Amino acid sequence: MIYFDNAATTFPKPPEVIRGMTDCMRKFGGNPGRGAHPLALAAAEAVYDARSETASFFGSDKPENVVFTSNATQALNTAIFGTVKPGDHILISNLEHNSVLRPVAELYRRGIASYTVFDALGSDEETLENIKRAFRRNTRAVVTTHVSNVCSKKLPIKEISEFCRLRNAVHIIDAAQSAGIYDINIKDGASIICAPGHKGLYGPQGSGFCLFADDFDFSRFTPLLYGGNGFNSAKTQMGNTPPESFEAGTVAVPNITGLCRGIKFVKKLGTKRIREHESAVCARIRGCLEEFKKVKIYLSEEPCASTLLFGADGISGTELSLLLARHDICTRAGLHCSPLAHDALGTGGDAVRLSFSVFNTFAEADEFCKVLGNLLR
Repeated sequence: MIYFDNAATTFPKPPEVIRGMTDCMRKFGGNPGRGAHPLALAAAEAVYDARSETASFFGSDKPENVVFTSNATQALNTAIFGTVKPGDHILISNLEHNSVLRPVAELYRRGIASYTVFDALGSDEETLENIKRAFRRNTRAVVTTHVSNVCSKKLPIKEISEFCRLRNAVHIIDAAQSAGIYDINIKDGASIICAPGHKGLYGPQGSGFCLFADDFDFSRFTPLLYGGNGFNSAKTQMGNTPPESFEAGTVAVPNITGLCRGIKFVKKLGTKRIREHESAVCARIRGCLEEFKKVKIYLSEEPCASTLLFGADGISGTELSLLLARHDICTRAGLHCSPLAHDALGTGGDAVRLSFSVFNTFAEADEFCKVLGNLLR
């Protein structure tokens, strides 16, 4: 089987990730922060190790500023709902995933906040200018993807963060498609980085996190979930102390352990090596697609990266993806949970996405091109 759906979740997982999770369930299956017995303490130590590894990987000096979630969607909801207050204004790009668009739209429906969508398809300078033009006196948060989940477009997050800092606004970064592929440092100015564990960090599904800036003001931040956290249990309030105040309920220790092992795997290989390999596989396929007269590659002027979006004349993306699946080639068609991006790119709402990992090979790229060529004839 050829797996080109890594933007949804990477597969396969490194052996050390699987071993780490099974070791966790066999050896330290207690509840972290919920007791002083050996199993609870071992679980707490594993979670702390994962916080430290995650914080360090993204340039933070504060492991306690890592709040674990079940995925990037929960992380983004935590960041957005925790930040925005009544009367605030939010800026988002026209490349955002529904994990950004829907929480922001829900805040609008509730009458809590307004929002504006800015164009991010142009140059970095044009994107920054569009943000400046749309920025208002009451703009509290700018929420942007780092790399689109449907194409290779990358936003200038460092410059956006710097602008937000100057305007006393919060910059929330959706790193779902960039964490583990591009170097991201929280000290470059971002307020909150949100990421899943199961994509470029090669961890399991059901893992993710918010990483807050070292100087983040938690006194203005509201928890998304309420319940037990093993911290100040006699009080009815969750409080504002990271990470406990923002992790209601038992955290997923096996998944967090797997995420920790995944980050170590990425560190061992290096993001540069991973990125260059995925870009090379992408370039191999794009070169082939450019030879097919029926194929349209979206945003083809962007450098090759980890994701490639295309369509073909006379056949829908969904149908083409199903035909590829019959040849044991895994792709994804449709809107990719990102109608804003598809509208911006003019796909008509249905295109085929190929997305790559460090485990994909040139032989797989060549086989894909052969199969696709036969299907299009």
